[in-house]
Amino acid sequence: MNEEIAALSRVATWPDADRRVRIVLAAQFTAAGLDAEGFRFFAELSSRTPGEGLLLALAGAFQSRLDGQAEAAIAKLDAATELDLGLPHYYRGISLAGLPGCAGRPETVVADLEFVLMVGDQFPPGFMRPVHAALSHAYELLGRVEDAARARVRGGHLITDYWANPRDGFRFVPPRLVEHAPGVHVAQGYDFADVGFVVTGTGVVAVDAASTPRHAAAALRALREITELPVTHVILTHAHLDHVGGLDALTADGAVVIAQANFPRELALQNSGPPPLGYYLPRGHGRQAHVAPGLLVNAVEKLTVGGVDVTLIPIAGGETDDGLVVHLPGLDVAFVGDMCMPYLGSPTLAEGSPQGLFDAMRTVMDLRPRTLVHGHPALTENFPVEAFPGLLAALRDLERITVAAISDGLTLAEILRLGHLPDVLRDHPAAVMPYLVTRDTFVQRVHRLRTGYWHHSGEGVEQFTSAELSAALDLLGGRSAAAFATAGLELARRGEHPLALHLVDLGLLSHPGAPELAGLRQSLLESMVARTQLLNPFKFMHYASRAGLELDPPG
Repeated sequence: MNEEIAALSRVATWPDADRRVRIVLAAQFTAAGLDAEGFRFFAELSSRTPGEGLLLALAGAFQSRLDGQAEAAIAKLDAATELDLGLPHYYRGISLAGLPGCAGRPETVVADLEFVLMVGDQFPPGFMRPVHAALSHAYELLGRVEDAARARVRGGHLITDYWANPRDGFRFVPPRLVEHAPGVHVAQGYDFADVGFVVTGTGVVAVDAASTPRHAAAALRALREITELPVTHVILTHAHLDHVGGLDALTADGAVVIAQANFPRELALQNSGPPPLGYYLPRGHGRQAHVAPGLLVNAVEKLTVGGVDVTLIPIAGGETDDGLVVHLPGLDVAFVGDMCMPYLGSPTLAEGSPQGLFDAMRTVMDLRPRTLVHGHPALTENFPVEAFPGLLAALRDLERITVAAISDGLTLAEILRLGHLPDVLRDHPAAVMPYLVTRDTFVQRVHRLRTGYWHHSGEGVEQFTSAELSAALDLLGGRSAAAFATAGLELARRGEHPLALHLVDLGLLSHPGAPELAGLRQSLLESMVARTQLLNPFKFMHYASRAGLELDPPG
């Protein structure tokens, strides 16, 4: 069983476990094809807490996909809807739609899932794609052809708000303008990164500038539905391209551009680094930015714009050392950019530090803001200030364990397999998901900062290309594409999709175009997209681009 499922399984049994943990765990079981394991887990957990409709519904949902278990599964699903409204109806509708002929109950599917659509704002992000897909099937059985066609267009198997394609790049949510406080708006879904707007008495202060002028201009047009005041200031929280690339679209009125003192150095690192992953940038867009801020901030600085007080606080944040927190003390709001990005810096660059993250978190906690606005919707949703105390304690513990493991001679893979879960998380349920999405990349960054390129076990002493490894494995497999396919299928059956994909990729180097390998590779890539959809957006867009998936906005 993979480490993510193992960790989520432990946390899901804790008292007062966040329901998101259980939902994410169910999605991980499903993506790994571990229906029997998912059924056993949730049936056992439900038997210990018989009054929880969600757990009973999850047990029924997994059981419905097991041979010969439909009748017992439906009984569980029906009972779950008597215990609770909402998620049990979602899982019953989806599960019935997955059975032949909707198990003779297409009317129940429609009733359940049309109800879900009515109260969709109460559901986790992204859940509507499978709702529409299931409804299209039920509508067809009921002869509602036009309804089926409309639902089919909006349907899909992923349970995420993410959407991506080569032209637009990656987006976390459909385009929308969110108001976090009076006059504080955030344009989400217009770009990979968000653009903040603070409307003052004399003008607009923009926070960050998206990846491209086209995307930044689209965000600004959304704001123009509210105000025509000019943009007077653009404050850049850090130098990553997804936060500065669209600057030209926001400075037409002569806005002052403000950044942290380390901004030029970080920008130079960005411009000299390797290509970004997957759909990070729209196709054809240059990956270098040229920005000359009018003001560089090297200490806490206060300004007032149109009656709104703004405090600029430099941080050596977890992601980069040019972080700039934008605090609006009168509104209890803090824009924190990507200081909590789980990767402790871009996963493709040598940047970020645990201590920088710890110091930045303490700085923000001392401000006591009511609302944190991060640079991406997933961060704003999953890293509220309420999670900081538990998350900070858990990450300090993880750093201690990782440093000790390095001293003991463990390799990076061995440290990751420890799957460390600090006990402090039991008392801080809000910190559990932030910790889990941060854990592995945090370990990787700590390991990278504290080790060299040779390990005493011999790892790294010699380097081999993928083609060389492929040729060696091909010898072992008798120079047969079928040998790679057989091993890949067996690994996938065990739920070990990442290893299976790596093996199949190696097989295709020795047997390019082999249909059994090409088809298996596509299936494995789509499984990895599903596995990463709720836990790791960078991996999601990497696998989605490799699979050639083009995902429309959910709706």
